[in-house]
Amino acid sequence: MKRVMLFAVLFGVVAAPQRRDPFDERNPKLKQEQIERLLKADREKSLEEAAELVKLSQELKVELEKSDKYVLSLSAVKKTEEIEKLAKRIRGRLKRY
Repeated sequence: MKRVMLFAVLFGVVAAPQRRDPFDERNPKLKQEQIERLLKADREKSLEEAAELVKLSQELKVELEKSDKYVLSLSAVKKTEEIEKLAKRIRGRLKRY
């Protein structure tokens, strides 16, 4: 029995559960209006986060120009992390289209 299960796992016989895409047309629960509202909300959120991304980038640039040659402040590192998080969220939202 263990060999059969091992074989199934190794060769992909057992299907892993797949996530359902909320924008999939085969999903009968979502109507076109709901999909459009979701897309509009995603777009608005992406625009807000893009504006925040620009603001943080400009602040980081100013901070890096002020800093010494080889020393970075902790706030600069935190801003880079926040920039990265925002960019990943925006990219994830855009991939759904």
